Amino acid sequence: MERPLIKVLLIEDNPGDARLLQELLQEEVSVHFQIGQVDRLSTGIEVLSQQLFDVILLDLSLPDSQDLETFVKLHQRASDVPIVVVTGITDETLAVRAVQKGAQDYLVKGQVSRDLLVRSIRYAIERKRTEQRIREQAALLDIATDAILVRDLNSRILFWNKGAERLYGWKQEEAIGQPASELLYSPDSRQFQEAQKCLIEAGEWYGELNQITKDQRAIVVASRWTLMRDDSGKPKSVLVVSTDITEKKQLEAQFLRIQRMESVGTLASGIAHDLNNILTPILATAQLLQLKLNGEIDERSRRMLEVVEANSRRGAALVKQVLSFARGVEGNHTILRIEHLISEIQQVVQETFPKSIEIRIAVPTDLWTLTGNATHLHQVLMNLCVNARDAMPNGGTLSIAAENLVIDENYTRMHLDAKVGAYVLLTVSDTGTGIPPEIVDRIFEPFFTTKEVGKGTGLGLSTVLGIIKSHGGFVDVVSAMGKGTKFKIFLPAVNAIKPADAQDSEPAFGQDELILIVDDEAAIREISKTSLETYHYRVLTASDGIEAIALYAQHKDEISAVIVDMTMPTLDGATTIRTLKKINPQIHLIAVSGLTSSAELATVTSSIRAFLAKPFTARELVKVVHGVLHADTAIGLPKSVENKSVENKGWAE
Repeated sequence: MERPLIKVLLIEDNPGDARLLQELLQEEVSVHFQIGQVDRLSTGIEVLSQQLFDVILLDLSLPDSQDLETFVKLHQRASDVPIVVVTGITDETLAVRAVQKGAQDYLVKGQVSRDLLVRSIRYAIERKRTEQRIREQAALLDIATDAILVRDLNSRILFWNKGAERLYGWKQEEAIGQPASELLYSPDSRQFQEAQKCLIEAGEWYGELNQITKDQRAIVVASRWTLMRDDSGKPKSVLVVSTDITEKKQLEAQFLRIQRMESVGTLASGIAHDLNNILTPILATAQLLQLKLNGEIDERSRRMLEVVEANSRRGAALVKQVLSFARGVEGNHTILRIEHLISEIQQVVQETFPKSIEIRIAVPTDLWTLTGNATHLHQVLMNLCVNARDAMPNGGTLSIAAENLVIDENYTRMHLDAKVGAYVLLTVSDTGTGIPPEIVDRIFEPFFTTKEVGKGTGLGLSTVLGIIKSHGGFVDVVSAMGKGTKFKIFLPAVNAIKPADAQDSEPAFGQDELILIVDDEAAIREISKTSLETYHYRVLTASDGIEAIALYAQHKDEISAVIVDMTMPTLDGATTIRTLKKINPQIHLIAVSGLTSSAELATVTSSIRAFLAKPFTARELVKVVHGVLHADTAIGLPKSVENKSVENKGWAE
C-alpha cells in the first residue's frame, strides 16, 4: 500500500539539529516525508513562494531573525500553512507565545522522539485543516442573508453572524455574551419564554416573533430554534436562524385591509341606497304636511314635524358620508395650494381648541401645487385635527406639516396604493393617547369608533379615506400608546404656474344678459333668480323641461344661457338639454344637480358648458354664469367626466 506523502519545510540553521529531525522523519514507515531544509528565514519565505508544503518546522533563532519576530514574519507570509515551532529549552516561553499568535504546536529540542515528532506534524496539519473548514463555514454563515446566532441555555449569545449584525444593528463584539432575551425583546414580551418552553419540550421550535433592533425599531422575524446536544445527549446550546419578514407582514396587512375596505364599501353602498329610499318619503312627507297643514296645526304638532324633518336631514347627511366613503367623493377639482388650507385650519383650531393644546405648523415656501377639491380637503384636515384634539384631553401638541416628496419604485413595493411620482405629503400628528395596536387597522372602517355613544358616528376617518382616494392619494397612520398618532396624507402633485382664484372672491356683475332658470323646486328658482338679478342679470324661470323648451323657443334670440336641473319630473334635465341643443347648437347650457353622478353626467357632457353641484351659494352661481358667458372653457366638470368625451379635450380642469 502506497504511503501518504507529507511535504515538510525545515527552517533550521543548526546542522546537527537539522540532521536529527530529518533522520527521525525518515524512520517513520507509515508516512513518506519529503523534506526541504533551509538555514535562513528569508530563504524559507522565498522557497514558500515557489513550492507548496504541508507543514513547516521552524526554529525561532536564525541568523537573519530572532525570537518571536521570526514566527510573526513567517506567519504573515504563510498563514495558510501549519507551523510547528522547534525550540531550545530556554526558548520555551517564546514558543508558548508563538502558539498564542497562531503556531499549531511546539517541540523542545533534546526531547523530540520520532513518535512525538510525527504526531505533532499530523496534529498540526489536521488542526489547520479544521480551522480552515471552520473559517469557510463561518464565511458562509456571514454571507447568509438570515440572522444566525448560537446561545447557551441561559440565553447568553455565543455566536453572531454578519446577517444578525445587519438585521439587529448590534456588532458581533457587542452581542457576544449578552442575553438574547434582553437584547432582542421588549421588557413586556412573553414570546421568548413561551418559545423556550416549547423548545425544551420538543427539541425545536418554529414561529414568528416580534423583536426590536439596536435603534428600538420594531421588526417581525420568522425564526427556527434547534436544541443542540453534547456527546452524551445533554442540551448544551441553541441554534437560532431568523428571517426578517417585517415588509412581508406590512404588505399582507395592507392587502387584507384593502380587501376588507372594499367589502365594507360594497356593503355601505347597498345600505346607503336602501336608506335613501326610506328617508326620501319620510322627509318629503314631513315637508308636505307642514305645507298642507300650515295655519291648521297646533304648535306642539308643528314642532314634532320639524323634529321629523330635521332628523331625516341628519340621516340623509349620514348617508351622504357613507356614499363618500364607499364610492369616493366627486366634486370640482381645481389647481390649489395646500398651504392656504392649512392657514385656514390653523386659524380655526387656534380660536376653538383648548388653550392647553399647542399648535405647530411647518410648511415650506416652495411647496408644490396639487389638483383637488378645496372643500373636501378642508374637511380631511378638520377631521384629523378634531380627532387629535379628542386624543389629548389633558393638552398636548398638535402638529400640521407639509413637504414635497418623490416616491420611487422601492416605496411602492411597501405601499400598495402608492405610485411612482411627485406628491405633497401632509402630516397631522398629536401627542395624545395613541391608538391600540389591535384596532389600528380598523379605524378607517365606517361606523367604527372608540368614542362614547352620541359623540361620534365612526364616519370621520372613512370619509377622509374616501376623499383622499378620490384625489388619487393614499393614507398612512403610525401610532404608539401613550405617545401619540401621526396621519400621513399623500396627494399627487402637479405642475402649475398659478393657483386658482380664491373661492370667496367677489364675482363680476352682469351686463343685463337674460338667463333662463329651469328647476322644479320653486324655492331654488326664486333664490337663483334673486341672486342673478342682484348682480345685474335678467331672469326667466321654468318649472319643468317642457315649459323651458317653450320659453326658449320664444326668447332664443335674447337668452344668453340656460341653467337646467338634471332631476325633474315629466321631462328630465338630460332630455331637456339635448332638445335645447338641437334648437341652438351654440347654446350656453349649465347643468345643476345634487345627486347626479359622473356616469349620469357623462351623457350630456358634450352639450353643457358647466356643472354646478347643489347646494350652491349665490356667488358660486354668479361666477359660473359669468365664466360661461365670458370664457371658452367648461367649468366645474369632474375630471373623470371630462376624459369620457372626445369633445372635451380642450376644456380646462
